[in-house]
Order: sequence, then C-alpha cells, then structure tokens
Amino acid sequence: MKLSAAAPIPALLASADPSIRWKTRVHVLGEDPNSKSIRLLREEIRSSPTVRALLSRRDQLGRPGTRRQVYYKWQGLHWVLASLADLGYPEGDESLHPLRDRVLELWLGPSYFHEFAARTEAEAYRGRGVPLMRGRYRRCASQQGNALYSLLTLGIADERVHSLVERLLHWQWPDGGWNCDRHPEADTSSFMETLLPMVGLAAYARKHRRPAAMKAARAAADVFLRRRLFKRVSDGRVIAADFVLLHYPRYWHYDFLGGLKAMTQVGRIADPRCEDALDLLEGRRLTDGGWPAEKRYYTVSPKAMVSNADYVNWGGTSQKRMNQWVTVDALAVLCAAGRLDA
Repeated sequence: MKLSAAAPIPALLASADPSIRWKTRVHVLGEDPNSKSIRLLREEIRSSPTVRALLSRRDQLGRPGTRRQVYYKWQGLHWVLASLADLGYPEGDESLHPLRDRVLELWLGPSYFHEFAARTEAEAYRGRGVPLMRGRYRRCASQQGNALYSLLTLGIADERVHSLVERLLHWQWPDGGWNCDRHPEADTSSFMETLLPMVGLAAYARKHRRPAAMKAARAAADVFLRRRLFKRVSDGRVIAADFVLLHYPRYWHYDFLGGLKAMTQVGRIADPRCEDALDLLEGRRLTDGGWPAEKRYYTVSPKAMVSNADYVNWGGTSQKRMNQWVTVDALAVLCAAGRLDA
C-alpha cells in the first residue's frame, strides 16, 4: 500500500525558502524542470537569503589563498558549491567561475598525481602523494567526487573535470568503492568515501555519455547494496549508529537517507536490497507526515569562520518536529521508489 504525500505538501509549497518549493515541485510532484514557472523559481533561489548567506564570503574566499579557504568545514568554497548544487541554484552562472577555479586548483594539485608504495601506516603518512598499500590507493575520494558532482550540477564544469574522473577511476578499489584508510590491512571500501564519487561519476556519465564512468558508479552502488545501505554483510547488524539517523546536510558523512537518495541518482532505487532502508524511512515518519532531522553535524556562524560551522541554519534537530529539508528528500526518495502517492 502506497503512503500519501499529502500531509506535508502544503507546508512545503508554502515554505519561505524557494529551494524547498523547487525540490517539492520537481522531485516530489514531478513538474517539468524546464518549465517557465520552475525557471522563475530557480531565479528566486539565486537571490534567496539562504544563497546570499552561502555566498557572503565569495569575494574573500575566491581569491588565491590557502587550502583552508577551500575545504574549511563547513564554510570553505568546496562546501558552498556543494550546498548550491543541492538547492536548485540556476545552472551556468559564470560569476561562480572563480570559486570553481579555486576548488579545482586544490583537488587537481600535483600531489594527487604522485603515488608511492607504502607498507606501514607510518610510511603512508610520511610520503607525499597518494599511498598505494597492498594494491589499493588510500585516498579521500569524497573530495574529488563532491567537486565533480557540484560543478556538473551547477553547470560550471570545464575540461578539467575529465581529470577528476580519471583520478577517481584510477583510485577505485576492487570492491567498487574508495577508502583513505592507511592501515595496510584495510580492504573494504568506506561508505563515506564512496557515496560522493559514485554520484559524481553517474552525473558525469549522463552528461558526457561515458560508459566507463557509469560502470564505475554502478560498481560503487554495489558497495552499499551488498550491505542493504546500513547493515554489515557478516551478521546484518547496523554498521554505525549515525547511519540510521536522519541529518541535513550530511556534508561528507553518510546516513541511510543519503544512501537512498544516491540510489535514485544512479538508477538503483528499484533494487530489492533497498527495501530495508525504505522500510526504515517509512517507519521514521512523524504524525504530521514529515520527517525530523535527528542529528546535525554543524553549528551556525554566519559571520565568523568557525570549525564545523555553516552559514545557514538548516532547521535544527528534533525527534518530533518536521525538518523541511529532510522531509522533501524523504518524499522524493519514496516517490522514486514507487512507495508514495503524490
């Protein structure tokens, strides 16, 4: 029996944030993303308070400078572009090119093209470049993967994204994913390091019609599907407590809703191994028809750069109160899975 989307839809469509309205209309109600009314809504997103907050330091951070300006959690340019990509920000904005250039300069730096063999964790940390240990490259591929997805989604990618893809394919592990664990015995891909490269490669494959990229994304999807998006292969236990809590934003972290959302992006949401996670998502629905944000990875600091702070308050956390960002993503996933009557 399909659930009804009706309960939270009026509240989402009346949201003060145009990104919530865009996500609802396009990803839940299935409106044409190229229609005139949706294009106008995306222009409203461009000038929204959320976007203004995210871009409040664009001139300062877009200039040549330190790695901190690009990757500082969660206020660096890397995270700003990732948020814009998720919000429905209009594609092709040339004013974002300086931000793009700073991100690509970092993630395509010379060290990512230099690799060295290492036998121990100490050797892996002493060397400069990407360590190769027991046939596996130890690299935090979520960084290149997130940049790839953000730039493609925002329509500001240039020819350098081909190099991001080449690096991701080069570093991919035999089981289909990626991991930066420098313990020599580590032989299983990380959920956190695999999710973002997977969706980035899928987006690249769709845009450039590159079968090799889609094949790699599909192989990465199996890392999650073998574990039903949150369970150990060995005994079916939950892999990590945070994996079964709801968050927004997730940044580089993982939870089962993020896994389900990614499965829609790579065309695997109909796989029967998503059923346990879909059941879990349905079970977290509140009496008002929405979903909560049960935990968050950010504090809010719109003016000062503070570690693990964001420019935006994404609705906070609660066990009983609907979070619009989590709710609209949950509804979109259930629609894509055929479990929701929208």
